[in-house]
Amino acid sequence: MITSIEEGLPPPELLPDRVYTLPEVRYPSRLNVARELVDANAEGGCADRPAIFFGEQVLTFGELQKRVNRLGNGLREMGLDRGDRVLLRMPNVPEFIITWLACQKLGIITVGTMPMLRARELAYIANDAGTTAAVVWGRLREELEKARQAAPLLNGLIVAGEAQAGDIAWQSLLDGQPDRLTAEETGANEAAMIAYTSGSTGIPKGCVHFHNDILASADSYARYVLTPAEEDRFGGHPTLAFTFGTGGLLVFPFRFGASTVLMGPFQAETMLETIQRYRISVAFCAPTSYKLMLRVPDLERRYDLRSLRLSVSAAEPLPAATYEEWVKRTGTELLDGIGSTEMFHIFISSVRGKVRPGATGVPVTGYDCRVVDETGHEVPAGTAGLVAIKGPTGCKYWKKPDRQAEYVRFGGWNVTGDVYVRDDDGYFRYQCRSDDMIVSGGYKIPGPEVERVLDEHPAVAESAVVASPDETRGYVVKAYIVLKPGPTASEALALQLQEHVKNELAPYKYPRRIEFVERLPRTETGKIRRVELRRQELERARAQGP
Repeated sequence: MITSIEEGLPPPELLPDRVYTLPEVRYPSRLNVARELVDANAEGGCADRPAIFFGEQVLTFGELQKRVNRLGNGLREMGLDRGDRVLLRMPNVPEFIITWLACQKLGIITVGTMPMLRARELAYIANDAGTTAAVVWGRLREELEKARQAAPLLNGLIVAGEAQAGDIAWQSLLDGQPDRLTAEETGANEAAMIAYTSGSTGIPKGCVHFHNDILASADSYARYVLTPAEEDRFGGHPTLAFTFGTGGLLVFPFRFGASTVLMGPFQAETMLETIQRYRISVAFCAPTSYKLMLRVPDLERRYDLRSLRLSVSAAEPLPAATYEEWVKRTGTELLDGIGSTEMFHIFISSVRGKVRPGATGVPVTGYDCRVVDETGHEVPAGTAGLVAIKGPTGCKYWKKPDRQAEYVRFGGWNVTGDVYVRDDDGYFRYQCRSDDMIVSGGYKIPGPEVERVLDEHPAVAESAVVASPDETRGYVVKAYIVLKPGPTASEALALQLQEHVKNELAPYKYPRRIEFVERLPRTETGKIRRVELRRQELERARAQGP
């Protein structure tokens, strides 16, 4: 068992080069992200300014600081302290932000998990991270309770929202506690959070982010691309458990004294209503969400979106047609971007007034991005290759030195696995993934993980999962299934296999399309030729036309 966070970090020779070309990202050796995001606002003249909007609730920075401090005192009294890992399983509610900040203030390492994850996924994360406690939203406890049976270290369960008799209620940890709490003198290069991402192998990887990583993303991408002001209101639907949401809905607004607007699960009309009601000025969504909002009839006449000054798109490539229609119908600039959980947030982005539809954009100020071949040599403009990045953030896999060596290559460059082309003007255009990752509706889904679950079904002899083009989501998961002797291919069996995956994995990972085949294409050495299946899907999509 790993008891010290340092034991789980990659050895120095496998760490990426960190580039600090911006004065804003050169921090003192002692740095606490909660002190910078909360205390600096509450004690720096913004105490009465709104920090969080949620339904009818409005929390000012002064009120937020008090709740963070009271919870921090309660967590410490419970026995949690610096270096401990705490799993967070909550929707986008104020309690998530308060808990995240309280943990950071104490030097506790947060491990966010998406609400849709199932027991087997939660158990893996809990065991891998060594979490000893969890904060869970009452309605999301069932899968976590199942996971605890396979996660012996996960003893403390704190229930927010709807606690039951006998629970350690989240609110009880705040009751009676002092409003003051001095932030731990954490190091700038001390772990603040572990964010999990699925890899192409289907094994989730924990990405460690230091206190300075979190602030550096705000002081590079947010500062130079979004140019936030205190009057801004950030809003969107990305879960706070993923770094796209952590940055866009928590770190970026609070770093600049702005507000965040939290909402429930995405629905197109709900998102538009939320923008109008709360006067959101900076929106964060995936491209699929913008497509769905554009399908709302007469959206430009039904909703007042004049508060929007900027919309951000990430998690999957933004089609040029979606960009053009959004700008035409809303009058709002829509900025595409690519980031990764390993890098914390966006490192290539479009820039206001200089957008080229169909292109992701240019390197974010403070980042060096190149297109390289398999040996790490930069390729000429117009040639496809792997995107490689250096900047103030970088990959630090938890307990995965083999994966670290695959991601950090060529003498300290971060290599995400995305294939890009850079044009003569320095704009980067996305081509594809270089592995078996499927990007669908903004979610990254590892094909091998879905295959393993399908292969557990008693009717399945073997399976192969690939990306299948889809007009709305970009791509969807498609499974090619070879059955064992006996079972017969049918629509009922396909539905049964889909439900099997939904029960074992986060529901967004299930194969929306299933094709039963007699055999799978293979190489001479017997490996499944997924590339042939992907080509087949692309040819079908072209034949069907728009």
